[in-house]
Amino acid sequence: MTKGNINVSVENIFPLIKKFLYSDHEIFLRELISNATDATLKLKHLTNIGEAQVAYGNPKIEVKIDKENKKLHIIDQGLGMTGEEVEKYINQVAFSGAEEFLDKYKDSAKDSGIIGHFGLGFYSAFMVAEKVEIISKSYKDEPAVHWTCDGSPEFTLEETTAKTDRGTEIILHIAEDSTEFLEENRIRELLTKYNKFMPVPIKFGTKTETLPLPEGAAEDAVAETVEVDNIVNNPTPAWTKSPSELKDEDYKSFYHELYPMQFEEPLFNIHLNVDYPFNLTGVLYFPKLANNLNIEKDKIQLYQNQVFVTDEVKGIVPDFLMLLRGVIDSPDIPLNVSRSYLQADGAVKKISSYITKKVADKMVSLINENREDYDKKWNDIKIVIEYGMISEDKFFEKSDKFALYPTTDGKYFLWNELEEKIKLNQTDKDGNLVILYATNADEQHSYIQSAKDKGYEVILLDSPIVPHLIQKLETSKEKISFARVDADHVNNLIKKDEPAISKLNETEKETLKKNVEESINDKKFTVQLEDLDSTDAPFTITQPEFMRRMKDMQATGGGGMFGMGGFPEMYNLVVNSNSEFATKILANENADEKSSQIKYALDLAKLSQNLLKGKDLTDFIQRSYQQLGK
Repeated sequence: MTKGNINVSVENIFPLIKKFLYSDHEIFLRELISNATDATLKLKHLTNIGEAQVAYGNPKIEVKIDKENKKLHIIDQGLGMTGEEVEKYINQVAFSGAEEFLDKYKDSAKDSGIIGHFGLGFYSAFMVAEKVEIISKSYKDEPAVHWTCDGSPEFTLEETTAKTDRGTEIILHIAEDSTEFLEENRIRELLTKYNKFMPVPIKFGTKTETLPLPEGAAEDAVAETVEVDNIVNNPTPAWTKSPSELKDEDYKSFYHELYPMQFEEPLFNIHLNVDYPFNLTGVLYFPKLANNLNIEKDKIQLYQNQVFVTDEVKGIVPDFLMLLRGVIDSPDIPLNVSRSYLQADGAVKKISSYITKKVADKMVSLINENREDYDKKWNDIKIVIEYGMISEDKFFEKSDKFALYPTTDGKYFLWNELEEKIKLNQTDKDGNLVILYATNADEQHSYIQSAKDKGYEVILLDSPIVPHLIQKLETSKEKISFARVDADHVNNLIKKDEPAISKLNETEKETLKKNVEESINDKKFTVQLEDLDSTDAPFTITQPEFMRRMKDMQATGGGGMFGMGGFPEMYNLVVNSNSEFATKILANENADEKSSQIKYALDLAKLSQNLLKGKDLTDFIQRSYQQLGK
């Protein structure tokens, strides 16, 4: 038997490991199973190249709880270790790395962790165990060995006959403050979280399976049951396979495996597979999003060689794709050594750019393969595409090939199709193409109808980030502008060289304007007279495009230097000077009656814009009933 001291100058390194390695002790199981997986896959490689003259077989990793004796066992059937290898890898390499790390980072090591870079995965065991044993037998023809350490720098290492089969067993004597890790539900939870897609089968207990009845069995025959290994992981998840091996059903099945509480089917998926200049695989799914910007649950999961790392993927995945779901797996994503925190790095930017390009290419292929189906799905994916257009220039550059602009009539146009459709009718006197849009087809119905009556197309842009999208389009494309249909009277939305005919002279107009301003006496409204058709509404309320857009942008984040936080509601009251109502007001010599008529007309205009609320609405309804009684 060998006794010895682990070669470190720090008097007792284990409390430091416990304190500094991780902010979250639960990952000890992830690390130990990762080590067991590495040992198994290394053996597979050695047998494949003929270096290990043993049968690989169908190895698995087993996790066992011995609650009574407060022990947790992790057993693999991998390549095992000789006494010399235990001495090297357990007693020397890891601790020299640990000492170096702690010397360098002792003041700031709390959250940075050290496991991955220094081969310290095994020592995460001491975060939850007061004593750890290793019993290992190498695939080489050498005796099995037994290593024991109680969390002090001292260890024992001796040969043993207790293990005759190849592989390694780690035995954790769970500490009093960590007995949660002796609970079956807790271990199952951790295996599901971190090891659900590890490449080697993981056994955790057994389960009962019912055997199928043989053909011709009697009606009252009882099917036999059998106890089988309970394998808790899927060693070959969809992203590890080639797209040619998978059907739509396979992708959908994997989606529900990732997100068991998601009952809706995803709209489509994007299979990622690149091996140069970095290695990355994965499957991303477009869920049905509509206008939902909530990304708090069911996020994209990041794996390294099928080991779960995190679902905080900001930086790897561009912001706009954080709305998607799925998996990304890459050994080349630089995490800190505890595999818990992403490190800023040039490779990460390349990965982010690749994913952006891949999504853009997928959109182009989808719209080209089946335009009708793509049109139908647009409302469920537009928030992702529009967000991408705003935030990623390279994505925006390609977006003309797949970004749609639906009309209020339910037609869908690509940008060039929309331009072609409206350029003849919606080019103003200065040669600018004016795109009319609505954000709510019901609330803006009367304005939409007025625009349609003039032969104009009105597109429906109703996602929460529309103000930012419009600004991006206006600044990126030449001689175009957007105007919401209720930003002005339809005659003023697209300025044409058309002479206006007026019933009133300038004096009468001044008098009319003064009458209206005095009667409404409301600073929110700017009164403007327009010579419109006599059949047009006498009063129309509009909200200036610039003011409203700034407020909308501020509401969804933005607004820039204007600081629109306390910006007041401002409206234009467009008075049709050619209406019969205008003539009637001018002719009425009863000041009170005139004022009452003007206020009533304003209330009607407010009502059409959903601006009449509270006491004003109650008073308006009462006055209307009184009018009925006259």
